[in-house]
Amino acid sequence: MDIFDNSLVEPIELRMIRPSQSPVRYPDSKNSTDLDNLKLSIKEHGLLQPIVVRPLEHGFEIVAGHRRFAACKSLRWRFIPCKIREFSDKHAYEIQLTENLQRKTMDPIEEAEAFQKYIVDFGWGGVSDLGKKIGKSEEYVSHRIQLLRLPEDVKDKVTCSDLSVSQALEITTVDPSIKADLASNIVDNNLTVRQIRQIKHQLKPKENDIDSHSKSKGDQIIRKSSLALKITLSRIDDLIEDAHSTNAKERVELITFLMDVRRKVHTMIDDSLKYKKRQSSGR
Repeated sequence: MDIFDNSLVEPIELRMIRPSQSPVRYPDSKNSTDLDNLKLSIKEHGLLQPIVVRPLEHGFEIVAGHRRFAACKSLRWRFIPCKIREFSDKHAYEIQLTENLQRKTMDPIEEAEAFQKYIVDFGWGGVSDLGKKIGKSEEYVSHRIQLLRLPEDVKDKVTCSDLSVSQALEITTVDPSIKADLASNIVDNNLTVRQIRQIKHQLKPKENDIDSHSKSKGDQIIRKSSLALKITLSRIDDLIEDAHSTNAKERVELITFLMDVRRKVHTMIDDSLKYKKRQSSGR
């Protein structure tokens, strides 16, 4: 049943309405085209669905319909149709969040920030409580919040859809010093989740033994070269797997060639780690 059924519907002056003081997201320039399209639609067909507001001591606050309100304000409307209902701060936030999730107007980072506000900043409930309120699993909510552990430049890649949520989640568990470089390599090489996990498996045993937190420029270059080689190794492993599906005549020769390349890349990785250890011991 629609939670807004049986609400009082009245035209209210726009000057009497304010945006939510606890918005789940903030409008930005990337939505300008959508807003222009909404304005054109409202201009041609009118406002098909009233916005939802709650009464305050002085005026009203938007609960659902911020974009519709912005479009009507831009069209210089004086009055806007509103459904008026009493809501607590918590209930109003849940409605905003649910509406945005249903309309798919939020990117994963915006969702993560909104979830964290609900759970941490406002303390309205845990992961399971929020999941039930918005119709999402605990895993969905917790995975989104994990994205906030990423550096800002990596978050930007998620926002722009250069990185999928699945790819980004893999990055959250690696050493902070290589998160940005790994993200760039994932995007540049279009790595799958399986390939990312292979690379992480190769990184774990050795990187921790060679002072991976060192911040000198030389250390960063060596770390990047090691990461690039391990990504190459992962790609070669995929090629070896693909080679097994070739015809019998070329299969043996092809796999032999690829295995030889793999050994050389592995030697280069070992050499880079040995170089890094020598540099570290010389300080």
